[in-house]
Amino acid sequence: MITTQVPAASPDWVAGLLAGDRLALARAITVVENERAEQAPLLAAIAPRLGRAHVVGITGVPGAGKSTLVAALVDAFRDRALSVGVIAVDPSSPITGGAVLGDRIRMTRHAGDREVFVRSLASRGHLGGLCRTASRVIDVMDAAGKDIVLVETVGAGQSEIEVAELADSRIVISAPGLGDDVQTIKAGILEIADIMVVNKADSPLARASRRRLEAMLGGAFGKPVPVLETEALTGRGVPELAEAILARREAGVARPDPAGRVRRLLASLAAERLKTRIQDGTGPALEALCDRLARGDTSFEAAADAAIALFGGRDADR
Repeated sequence: MITTQVPAASPDWVAGLLAGDRLALARAITVVENERAEQAPLLAAIAPRLGRAHVVGITGVPGAGKSTLVAALVDAFRDRALSVGVIAVDPSSPITGGAVLGDRIRMTRHAGDREVFVRSLASRGHLGGLCRTASRVIDVMDAAGKDIVLVETVGAGQSEIEVAELADSRIVISAPGLGDDVQTIKAGILEIADIMVVNKADSPLARASRRRLEAMLGGAFGKPVPVLETEALTGRGVPELAEAILARREAGVARPDPAGRVRRLLASLAAERLKTRIQDGTGPALEALCDRLARGDTSFEAAADAAIALFGGRDADR
């Protein structure tokens, strides 16, 4: 039997992580974010310490004020002497792969608080509102002893609801007057909400938006969903939101089984690699398949099956 040697994670900095050391936490996040060789022993070392943090997913449409509300929630939880980790996912450029990581800039007022740790992550082209390694970054913050881990997605659309598979409490943020009623009803993102928030509640449209959401969410998805109003800039309504989240924490709600998400992430990564092979591939078999598809001699479904057979783990140049 062939065995593979896995490099051991340094016991010194892993012990520091488990003790809540900030430098060790930063290093551990870098290890799992970039999937370095130390990742496997690190994850094995922290596994017995997981499950303590309450993970809060913050999602919603662009322009709803998610980042400002996350910063206000950090204040509310710190007022209750709770330690907080923040994971802010920013979209990556489809051209350069870079990301602005601007959410960290909005939270600079927490930089001097040793009980708050903010990490911005680039989505790196991953769809779903998060990045592929977000769940492992959550685990690292959990192991470091954070009471609350806030996970802010990129500006999410109707189907970008991956945070539902990671969070104990899912908060969907809306803003007054964003979209018409039909668009709001269509939005699949509403189905994941444990708490719905209408931010920018100083707007004259806020109360009407809240009433519409209450009417639509009143048992429509098999569970009651409270709709709260907040003004992130002034803090109005934020303590009530924090209390609603902590009530769920005290009730012992559990995040979904991770097995389904792991399977979907594996499928997503495999699809990305297959896509690259097809786009960059050469050879007479591929050219003939594309010609048949262009002429209409085969359907897209049949051509996709043929491409999978052609490129699925085999050399493309034939």
